[in-house]
Amino acid sequence: MKFIVSSTALLKQLQLLQGVLASSNTLPILDNFLFEIDGKQMTVTASDLETTITATMAVEAKDKGSVAIPARLLLDTLKAFPEQPLTFTIDGKHHGVEINSEQGKYKMTGFNGAEFPKSPVLEDPTALSLPAGTLAAAINKTLFATGNDDLRPVMSGIFFELSPENVCFVATDAHKLVRYRRTDVQAPRAASFIVPKKPLNLLKNSLAATNAEVTVEFNENNAAFKFDNTVLVCRLIDGKYPNYEAVIPKTNPNKLTIDRATFLSSIRRVSIFANKTTHQVRLHINGSQLTISAEDLDFANEANEKLTCAYEGEEITIGFNSRFLMDMLNNLTSEHVNLEMSAPNRAGILLPGEAGEVGEDVLMLVMPVMLNN
Repeated sequence: MKFIVSSTALLKQLQLLQGVLASSNTLPILDNFLFEIDGKQMTVTASDLETTITATMAVEAKDKGSVAIPARLLLDTLKAFPEQPLTFTIDGKHHGVEINSEQGKYKMTGFNGAEFPKSPVLEDPTALSLPAGTLAAAINKTLFATGNDDLRPVMSGIFFELSPENVCFVATDAHKLVRYRRTDVQAPRAASFIVPKKPLNLLKNSLAATNAEVTVEFNENNAAFKFDNTVLVCRLIDGKYPNYEAVIPKTNPNKLTIDRATFLSSIRRVSIFANKTTHQVRLHINGSQLTISAEDLDFANEANEKLTCAYEGEEITIGFNSRFLMDMLNNLTSEHVNLEMSAPNRAGILLPGEAGEVGEDVLMLVMPVMLNN
């Protein structure tokens, strides 16, 4: 079997796929990329059994066949080449791989492509399509809020909640929560599922380079994301997602509006002086003045800054984990933000101060840290 392919085109595809490769695989064959040639088309696959990503590209070839090529060795080799056509010759009997370039000849040991696990085929899936930019925005704005607790695996992914009215993406780790809703995308019927973090990170990177429509297909066990020449299939997280609507306080009479960048840089400075365990910053709001303060009693460190803001409500002092606040402010893109509160022991709600894209609705929630007066 023989095929000719551009070195940079192949490297670009493999770099998108390499995120799937696990550092320690149960099956040694998964340390390889699977190459399948059929006519003028080549399909390259990488998998860790939970997530499988496949890319299709055009090549010059006459034969049909498959081979598994060591991923790290191939990537390192391709990175060292300038743009040029490379000729791959595969020994069908022993699966040896020979690469011919303008500079010379390189040999490596390949493996039987038939041993590579087959990509799961979704039976009787439900499908919807949405623009790549919409899905990328949903992942970017929610992924940071997912949890890392192995005891609560449902919180380690993003909850996709679909309905004929809108699609909603939710992430929470019980300390912070993000709900990202799109009213400009609808699903054929109500459904929900939880997608793990790893395939979403891969999707985020792949979607950055495309304007295509993404077709999402899912059934009870798996979901597939198809766009351009790429297909990503992943196993879904099994379990019931917590009732996130129940934790969002409905009445928040205390409303603060402030410039996002100013608020963020002030928290960033003050938080340097916060306790290294709690990362607590204190917000005291009275009239049009917001005081942000932090202290670390163990080292006698403290800091405070005063900012001007627009505020409706009673005088309030509330504590938050500065890291959570900074994560949220970094992931909002509006010029101003609204912080809505009801009481020092109830969750605060962060909302963009201006309307974003048409059909976009973002809500971020952060649990308070109890203040020791």
